[in-house]
Amino acid sequence: MICSSSLNSRRPPTVLAIHDLSGFGRGSLTTAITILGTMGIQACPLPTSLLSAHTEFDGFTFLDLTGEMEKIIAHWQTFGLKFDAIYSGFLGSPAQAALVRKAIELFSHSGTICVIDPVLGDNGDLYPTMDAVMVQEMRMLIRDADIITPNLTEAALLLDEPCRETIDKTTIIAWLKRLSEMGPHAVVITSAIMSEESESNAASLVIAHSRPPQTRRSEFWQVKCDYIPAHYPGTGDIFASVLTGSLLWKEELPVAIARAMRFIATGIEQSELAGEPRKNGIVLEQVLGGLNGPLSRTRSQQLFPDYENLK
Repeated sequence: MICSSSLNSRRPPTVLAIHDLSGFGRGSLTTAITILGTMGIQACPLPTSLLSAHTEFDGFTFLDLTGEMEKIIAHWQTFGLKFDAIYSGFLGSPAQAALVRKAIELFSHSGTICVIDPVLGDNGDLYPTMDAVMVQEMRMLIRDADIITPNLTEAALLLDEPCRETIDKTTIIAWLKRLSEMGPHAVVITSAIMSEESESNAASLVIAHSRPPQTRRSEFWQVKCDYIPAHYPGTGDIFASVLTGSLLWKEELPVAIARAMRFIATGIEQSELAGEPRKNGIVLEQVLGGLNGPLSRTRSQQLFPDYENLK
């Protein structure tokens, strides 16, 4: 639980949030700032691009802010800013990957957490503004991450594997280990449907792998939630934002994952009840109040029972 006493016992943690700004459709910076602020965290935006609406709306406008990012970074450098977390998502151009690496170098202190959501695509396809060059740049960028949060499509793209709708346990363990070997200490793959699950008992999963620095021990978590046959844009941004906030308040990784998944499930339920068009995203406004509540230990926190044999 993120207690009110802990929120008041120290200055608010700070996050450098490097994402696009979409005018309509809940996601990216509007989501990150809202969620992190609700969790008692100061989110400082470094916009990568300006869109009229997120990329699932036909005819969206798109403005690349690479040049402006360079100016902002240079200005911040003059007064020595440091952040407790650096959290990047949607990039507006391949050149911005180098700017994110520069920001990590300039604005980190010894305890800074670096979370990279390698936004590239979903449902087996690249997003309209992404290409093979961006995929290659993202492979380079995740080397600097402590934690990455790709969905199943993005994990496949990063590993140059065929995209798939389902995946078996042995394969996803191999993918987690390969991604971790690229640099990050923890890898969290979202939107994974395990092929071992029967259709009547299908589950949407988050599979996580943690390899703490200076140790050879690997830990794997399989975090389940009920399968919901609905697509809501922006859930990846919500997941990574809640995860980042939870980690800043010193929650353990599986607890932070479970908190993010519970929040998304509650948001989808409320969105369905409200009749909100799915393309608009989850109705955050109706569920933010429960974001910092207690989290019971349920089936949403499970170690792979045979993970010792999967190292």
